[in-house]
Amino acid sequence: MAATAISSLSFPALGQSDKIPNFAPSRPLASAIRICTKFSRHSLTYRSTSRSPPIHCMSSVTAADDVPPVSETKSNFLKAYKRPIPSIYNTVLQELIVQQHLMRYKRTYRYDPVFALGFVTVYDQLMDGYPSDQDRDAIFKAYIQALNEDPKQYRIDAQKMEEWARSQTSASLVDFSSKEGEVESLLKDIAGRAGSKEGFSYSRFFAVGLFRLLELASATDPTVLDKLCTSLNINKKSVDRDLDVYRNLLSKLVQAKELLKEYVEREKKKQGERAESQKTNETISKCLGDTLYNPSFLAEWKA
Repeated sequence: MAATAISSLSFPALGQSDKIPNFAPSRPLASAIRICTKFSRHSLTYRSTSRSPPIHCMSSVTAADDVPPVSETKSNFLKAYKRPIPSIYNTVLQELIVQQHLMRYKRTYRYDPVFALGFVTVYDQLMDGYPSDQDRDAIFKAYIQALNEDPKQYRIDAQKMEEWARSQTSASLVDFSSKEGEVESLLKDIAGRAGSKEGFSYSRFFAVGLFRLLELASATDPTVLDKLCTSLNINKKSVDRDLDVYRNLLSKLVQAKELLKEYVEREKKKQGERAESQKTNETISKCLGDTLYNPSFLAEWKA
């Protein structure tokens, strides 16, 4: 099942080493980058108007003059986070931020907590195994702020959606429209906007957010996703397609990170062997020096 296929994928930890070398893009990583581009670049299906702003809408762009260039977004990210990022992560991050910039500044874009959950899920999967938790959080903050959005809001909304989903069953997850509550109201708002095709912008991050809700609710029956999409007035075929792309992205990143792990271990072994060889040479030199320059040895040698 799709749930098993995705949830079974986890990135290997690379350890807490202080230094990770820049790893030349491998075939799996190159494939991951291509898929990542495909994952982010998605034309929005729904048109919107400025009416009925959604709950928790952080911002929207209504005039072309308000849209910053991609170069400004990238520059803001680099200014906010100045430390070097290993290329296996940086290459994908740079591609993601360019494509998310294009998504973010579309006229139809509206922030919502399901989208936030999807992005947080993708980011955490991508950055799993990063050598420093503190740096990983700092990169997340710089990334979201570069898009003129609030990283705290992303995390808060993602956590809220996760906690809600854990308390749901397959039936209650789909039946949100008949219940009252903060998250239920958010989902009703999304369904209303998607149904009227006003003020809703579907994206692949939204699709991943939906899947994450199903995963946390332990809703493994494929028909639950069908019902949830129907309740939200979302095109199920688009969701299926985008989740397939997501699975491919995770698979390629797993392969790339395995190669990086092997490379790091190989380099550590080589460094250890070089250090041991140097230590041996130093010991031999010291012994020879102590012997050759020992006064008694020199006296015996001359005699």
